[in-house]
Amino acid sequence: MNYQLNYDLIFSEYYFGRLVGGIQTTIVLFVLVLSLGLVLAIILVALRSSPFKPLRWLVAAFIEYQRNVPLLVHLLVWYFGIAAVLPKPVSDFANQHGGEFFYGAVTLTLYGGAFISEELRGGLRAIPRAQYETARSLGLSGLQALRLVIVPQAVRNALPPVVSQALSLYKNTSVTAAIGVAEIMYRAREISTETFRVFEAFSIATLVYFTGSMVVLAAGSLLARQMHIPGRERQ
Repeated sequence: MNYQLNYDLIFSEYYFGRLVGGIQTTIVLFVLVLSLGLVLAIILVALRSSPFKPLRWLVAAFIEYQRNVPLLVHLLVWYFGIAAVLPKPVSDFANQHGGEFFYGAVTLTLYGGAFISEELRGGLRAIPRAQYETARSLGLSGLQALRLVIVPQAVRNALPPVVSQALSLYKNTSVTAAIGVAEIMYRAREISTETFRVFEAFSIATLVYFTGSMVVLAAGSLLARQMHIPGRERQ
């Protein structure tokens, strides 16, 4: 029996509404974890630059743990393990306000923040120490040297790999379907099970991820052009 494509059922008001809801959840989750991940990454870079060695070692161990353990394992540890040992008020609050989304967001934030922090640190390390010393010799304070000379260059250096990490983070939102976060992959699987229109449901999910990825890359390219210094060769 030949399989014939038919999107009519998928695009009915009931199922299409659920797909739209899944897309909205995916976008909200991505924007949230990217924003929090960037903040966490900056904090990790600052802590790893601390003169206090035990703190640097602790931060380095956290980053290596996040980077070298599969994302799905992190997700299951948070959802089934850490959630069980959290204080009851915290656990109750999370469960009453979408526990799956909460634990999925925490997992992706920690995971993405660790990767992004290494890209930011690499951008900083690529700047010669002499530039900081030169800025100081010109009369800039330490904070001014960082803000006006070092950080802008570090951001430019780190932008391409950070955009790549943002793209990975967007695609990794699909992993949260494993714990029941109702994003687009979860909805596609749910609809395919109910309607038996497997190809149709997952082809729409594929299109959503592809379109979103192109948007992230376009945003990164636009940002790179805005930050480009005239006369300097683009990387």
